[in-house]
Formats: sequence, structure tokens, C-alpha cells
Amino acid sequence: MNAVFKRSIYWFMVPGLLVYVTFWILPILLTFHYSLTDTNGFGSLYNYVGLDNYRALLKDGTLVNSAGNTLQYTVASIILTNLLALGLALLLNAKLRLRGIYRTFTYLPTLFSTIVVGFIWGFIYLPDYGMLALLGQSVGFADLELNLLGDASTALWATVIVDVWKGFGGVMIIYLAGLQSVPGELVESAQIDGARSWHILRHIKLPLIAPAITINLSLGLVNGLKQFDYIYTMTQGGPGKSTRTLMFDMFRMAFTESQFGKAAALGVISFVFISIATFALVHFLRTKEVSA
Repeated sequence: MNAVFKRSIYWFMVPGLLVYVTFWILPILLTFHYSLTDTNGFGSLYNYVGLDNYRALLKDGTLVNSAGNTLQYTVASIILTNLLALGLALLLNAKLRLRGIYRTFTYLPTLFSTIVVGFIWGFIYLPDYGMLALLGQSVGFADLELNLLGDASTALWATVIVDVWKGFGGVMIIYLAGLQSVPGELVESAQIDGARSWHILRHIKLPLIAPAITINLSLGLVNGLKQFDYIYTMTQGGPGKSTRTLMFDMFRMAFTESQFGKAAALGVISFVFISIATFALVHFLRTKEVSA
């Protein structure tokens, strides 16, 4: 009876396994398959072209441009989001009046839809009638031409600011959870021994919240490398090619230019790149956790 029961347990894995294979493994395999074809995504008539799609991505500069923009976006968003979130977490972990309300308002932007946030900030960034322009006019900068999304040198950074505003609240909550697990006795002992706040943060708090740092940096890396929403709603990849990311170029090729095979090739490259980068970062951070 016991052996029969143990064998029957495996049947409960079948529904979850089917979902995993259908919506994860199969799409990945099909993407690899279509990346070797010239399919336009419609119909079943296509030819195998080997590695031509991959060569085209390198030859026309699409891969280099989108990968460069994606890396800039990712690094900037990770650094700014985590620095802001950690600073606020340290502040709101102290004994403040109404700190629960402060935490709530700080976390609120995380609850909004990314598409809605993108459209709202698009209106905020409007050159003449946006909130930033009106704010500048109200403080005496009526002649200031502020077109952040229309300037190739600032458009990508403007979208990064939106990502930071939207995401720092969730990152802050994770840091808060880590800080609240730090034993108060260690901090008090260090204070009695004359340690300054910076030394307590560096030698006690940061090593003890290393798992929270690993989680936030890993999630930030994946979020940055697959960024699409803000680019699509705010800049459409422009001006020029200044804000085209890997995911946006993939979408553009597949659904605007009907180059589904080429888009699949970019998807394969993105998948491999994101997997390697995430694994390397997590492995590095896990090593630091152990040494800490």
C-alpha cells in the first residue's frame, strides 16, 4: 500500500509538468527552430536559412546598438534603484513617528501598472505642457527648452528615471525585511565600543542583509535586460535608435517588419545572454554571502 501510494504521488506532478513544458520549454525550442528560418510569423511556408539571421543582426548593427542601450539601462537602473531603496530602508527602519505611513506611500508606485506609469510619465515629460515644463515655468525658467524624450542624449536616462520611481518601493521593502532581521544586540555592542554609523552599516548590517542584496540585484538585472514597457509607451525606440533595447527590437522585427525569424534569432541571443549574466551575478553574490 505504501509503495502504491508513493508511486501515485508522481501523478500529481503531471499537471504542473505539462504547463511547464507547454508554456516554457516548448516556446524556447520553437524560438531556436524559427531563428534558423525566414518565416514572417504567418503561415507555415518558410525556408531554412541557417545562421543568416544571426549574421544579419551583427552586420546591420542592430545587436550592438540594442545590447549597448540595454546594458546602459540595466546598470543605471540597478545602481540608482538600489541606492535609493537602501537609503530609504535605513531611514524608515529607524524609530520615526508615522513611519508606517511613510512606508506605505513609498511603496505605492510599485502597485501601478507599468504601461499606465509609462503613459503618465510621457505626459509629464511633454516639452511645453508637461508637468516638468510647467514646473520650470513657475520657478522662472520659461525659456528653458526641456525635451527629455525628444533628445537622443537624454531619452534613455529619462526612461531609467521612470523605472527607478516605479521600482524602488518594492526593493526597499526587501531591504527593510533584511534590516529588521539584524540582531539589535550586535548594533548596540558596536555602538558601545565606539563604532560609527558608517562602520556599523559596512561591517554589520550590509553583511547580514547580503541575501536581500542578492535578491534585489538579481531581480534588477533581469528586469533591466528584458525592459520593453517604458520604451514602447514613451519613446517607441527613438529618437533614432537611441532607446531601442533588445526586447523592443525583437518586438519591432516580429510585429512591425514581419521578420519573425530574425526576431527569433535576437530572442535566442537575448535568452543566452540573460541566462549567463544572471547565473554569473547570482553565483558571485552567493560567494560574497558565504565570505561575509
